Amino acid sequence: MTKPSRRPDAAPPAGTATARAREALARKWSYLLSSVVMVALSRDELDAELGDQLDALCTALHSEPFDPAPFEQVGERLAGVGYVNEPGLRRTVDVLGKGLLGLDEFSGSKQHVVRVVGGMGALMCAFSAARARSILDQQESMQLALLKAARDAQRDQRRSEARFAGIATSSTSGIFVVGLDGKVVWVNDAVGDVLGHKPDPGTRLMDLVAPGSVVVFREMVERVLAERREFEREPLHLLRGEDDVAKVTLTASLLRDGDNKPSHVLVVADDATELALLQGELRRQSLHDVLTGLPNRQFFTTHLETVLRRADPVLGVTVFHLDLDAFGLVCNSLGGRVGERLLQHVARRLRALLSREQAMVARFDGDEFGVVVENSAATPDIATMMTTINADLAEPVFVDEHGLAVSVSAGVVHRPSPDVDPVELLRMADLALRQAKKDQRGQWELFHSNQDTERRRDHALAVVMPGAWEQGDIGVCYRPVRALATGELAGVEAVLHWDLTDRCAELADATGMILPMGEWLIRIVAGQAQWWRHRGELDAQFGVRLTRHQSTDGDLVSRVARVIEETGLPHERLTLSMPVGVLGVACAAENLGTLAARGVRIALEDFALGPRDLNWLSELPIASVLVPGDLVRKQDERCAALIPAVHELGVNICVDGVETAAQAEWWARAGADLAIGTHFGVPRDAGEFLQKL
Repeated sequence: MTKPSRRPDAAPPAGTATARAREALARKWSYLLSSVVMVALSRDELDAELGDQLDALCTALHSEPFDPAPFEQVGERLAGVGYVNEPGLRRTVDVLGKGLLGLDEFSGSKQHVVRVVGGMGALMCAFSAARARSILDQQESMQLALLKAARDAQRDQRRSEARFAGIATSSTSGIFVVGLDGKVVWVNDAVGDVLGHKPDPGTRLMDLVAPGSVVVFREMVERVLAERREFEREPLHLLRGEDDVAKVTLTASLLRDGDNKPSHVLVVADDATELALLQGELRRQSLHDVLTGLPNRQFFTTHLETVLRRADPVLGVTVFHLDLDAFGLVCNSLGGRVGERLLQHVARRLRALLSREQAMVARFDGDEFGVVVENSAATPDIATMMTTINADLAEPVFVDEHGLAVSVSAGVVHRPSPDVDPVELLRMADLALRQAKKDQRGQWELFHSNQDTERRRDHALAVVMPGAWEQGDIGVCYRPVRALATGELAGVEAVLHWDLTDRCAELADATGMILPMGEWLIRIVAGQAQWWRHRGELDAQFGVRLTRHQSTDGDLVSRVARVIEETGLPHERLTLSMPVGVLGVACAAENLGTLAARGVRIALEDFALGPRDLNWLSELPIASVLVPGDLVRKQDERCAALIPAVHELGVNICVDGVETAAQAEWWARAGADLAIGTHFGVPRDAGEFLQKL
């Protein structure tokens, strides 16, 4: 049995496409970093360092379950080796945020998009924390150096005083030498920067402390004089002029004279304002999207917790998960820069359109946005809001002389329970969005709990499907294809069978399992056909339906060729059916043409007998078409009128899902050639199928 592919190792073999792609991304990261920061490494050393870090991140993205710890370690490593500035962090986030999703090993996977976004958030948070620790460590190191210099001064006064003066004068920290009476004896120039003025000798240090910090300062001094520890440290406020205060961290230590008696108190004041601003900016960056300035998914999720608790108990909140339609076409045709500017335009318009509501607009991943509205009596209904948004975005905006207009699809959760988990709420909105985008664009779908129950059941089955296949619980069944005119057997169709669901192929297609499982199905069918043929029991045409994923698989032709070679089944005895809706994808049409050229018969599934579908028959080598069950049940005369046009192109018509004799008779009169359905036989295993013929 074919096994699902495994994830790549941490470092792919040298020379492979994956290794070359990672090396290129690491070099780009290295080049951009070295252009904005000073690094104590050669260019080759930096390339190697970042290459190792990139391999660690790729391994984390492939791991199950996903663990963001390697992203945190990379953030700490970046801060640790000296890339400690805002441009360096911004370049790193920009390169990795786009570059990782550009690698073939992660492209096209929504799961990896979510993981990359979560990982980059973890990297930024770890970087911020490591940077803050580094600054605090530097400050503490400087303070300890000052304290050590002061103690050394007691052993060798003349030499140490010169050394202390040099350190104190060049220090960016404010330094006070205070007598035991609490009066200032000496200060360095940095004190003037902290307080806005340089206090005169004799000034009581207590007079420089803000009223709200007096008690804390007095208790700290008492501990210093009691010598409970080597030094004491407290955050407090000093007066800066008449109407302002300086937020500082004071570190105080007792100085002794040559007789080892207390003589002065050394006080070091570190201005915490700049550090607080830096920490605040880093926190803001970690919670906001760099491109649009909107809150990111992490911030939005946290905000949901708050609004769910405070929302009006009757009106509640409404959550929208928006996705730009055809955004990939813009980027692929006009470039990423145009796409980024279009995202910025959409972000501005969404904020403007919702400015009258108590709402938050956030950017999620790629071309996705989130909106939460705290409903009021004046809040428009969902349909009105979506109509307004799409009407506004339909107005062209010119980007680099290109007039662009977009639409959005949306998944909507209206008035969720206040107790719902925010992550679960976003999952509901995402499911509704997928349903909205299933068939059309520019649509919205409201989340329904009963549909969610069905989806959860499907997801649970999809998760255990690999194990069921491995254990033999998933097999192959066969059903007859009959000639409508005579009722004779015209062929055999094979389908995947699992007792737990009648949607086995659909679930396998959703998880990617259909590629190995579909090849296995064709191999089993071809082998069974040859067995029956050689024994003289059955010599018929055998058909297999391909899913959308299989039809666009770049290895489809080689998979089929491998099966034909292994089993010896003649090409012309195999019929493969493709969904008609997939023919617009270039690789699907190429697969179809190549297989037909080798002798495999090609059928089109879900053929609606419309003018657009008829065009495919004149352009591609199609042997037959399958009319879907909903049209079979309608028995529409307009569809029947087009059957002669299909026959003129040399194509057979098979009606799919015939349930009654009346349906079979109607379509026989209409001119259809073949039929499949419960009226002619349900899927059975190989032994029972042969007995029922």
